[in-house]
Amino acid sequence: MEIILPLFLLLSISFNYMGHRNFVFADDTLIKTQCHNAEVPKACIQCVKSDPRSQSADKVGIAAIVITCISNKAVTLESNMTILASSVHDKDLKLVLQDCQKELSDAKTNLTTAIDRLKNKDYDQTNYLVNLALQKEFDCKKNVGDLQYTLPTTVLNDMTLYEELSEAAMRIIDRFL
Repeated sequence: MEIILPLFLLLSISFNYMGHRNFVFADDTLIKTQCHNAEVPKACIQCVKSDPRSQSADKVGIAAIVITCISNKAVTLESNMTILASSVHDKDLKLVLQDCQKELSDAKTNLTTAIDRLKNKDYDQTNYLVNLALQKEFDCKKNVGDLQYTLPTTVLNDMTLYEELSEAAMRIIDRFL
């Protein structure tokens, strides 16, 4: 059974990486170098280039930008889960979606802390927190899937991007160790 939301609701809460569409000039070589080991370098590059901070970012700054993109996706997904939970009638699904909302809120907190750890050069803890935030999203997707419900395509696309950017951030940070 698929969850159907009115298109205007999903469009109103599904925004790009940084909440805007303006791309800025950045050091393409550094960005490509940092993003090239990601499974989906294009997602990483697009995220970094969408942030005005990329103009003057070093390697750590690029990692911080990617974590910020993940955090923004967590906010979008949290909002989507809130709307989905309020629109379904199945009690079990409603509880799972409410749990997803809480877990994604916790993921956002983990990602904020990860940026602080990154700035303090605590790279192991940074990766741990990014991975913990990723696990919360995986658990959400699994729990919804266990109920044999299909999330809307826009939500699944946001989840995929969340996963791609999380993987990219961890690979970038791994090279700092």
